[in-house]
Amino acid sequence: MKKDIEIPIAKDVHVALIHECNDEFLSKDWNAYLINGRNAAIDMVLVVSKGFDRDRKTSTMRHGMGSIGPKSFKKIELVPEDVLALNNEFFVTFFADDKLYEKRFVFPKNSVKQSTIKSIPVIEKDGILPK
Repeated sequence: MKKDIEIPIAKDVHVALIHECNDEFLSKDWNAYLINGRNAAIDMVLVVSKGFDRDRKTSTMRHGMGSIGPKSFKKIELVPEDVLALNNEFFVTFFADDKLYEKRFVFPKNSVKQSTIKSIPVIEKDGILPK
């Protein structure tokens, strides 16, 4: 019975943290983006995010992202500097190929640093992908 259950694996969908200028507040902020690197759109996208460690946790945020076209991206949320001292989890759920996919992305606490920044495909900005 269990062998008949197919659990699809979400590929080419990523969450990235991008360090970019905020012209309104004249600062550099970390923003989380959802990247669809697939050759087809993903639909009914839902992202649930939270920060946590042993003693503290943030509010759980839910973001209905709608559809994201092929080889494109959408901004999820601003991630404040003090939240980067926590583990940051992004749980992504979406439909594609008439199947429901889900994937969990975790940025471990204190892993978001200038020294780990690299070029992020599709967005073509510098940022960080989770390990």
